[in-house]
Amino acid sequence: VQLQASGGGLVQAGGSLRLSCAASGTIFSARTMEWYRLAPGNQREWVATLTSSGFRDYANSVEGRFTISRDNAKNTVYLQMNSLKPEDTAVYYCKTNFLRDYWGQGTLVTVSS
Repeated sequence: VQLQASGGGLVQAGGSLRLSCAASGTIFSARTMEWYRLAPGNQREWVATLTSSGFRDYANSVEGRFTISRDNAKNTVYLQMNSLKPEDTAVYYCKTNFLRDYWGQGTLVTVSS
């Protein structure tokens, strides 16, 4: 299983970004997909989950601002991030699980104040 994350960048507070994570080597439509983030000096933090059946869950810190979605035809999961805050600055990772956890390489999101 390989996960390739992209879409990070520098954005001003209040702005938006959309992250993408393309998967290969697995039956993507059957997989729960998740986003995590790691900010400097912090522990890795769970951000959002999207199951194969469409159930979504979000961390309190991003609820109402971030939206996780998927396109099974493209084997891709997205994280739409709106109303970004400086505290959202982190490396964002996608993750799935099939017998074990698989992680993407991470994409850096920097939100300036």
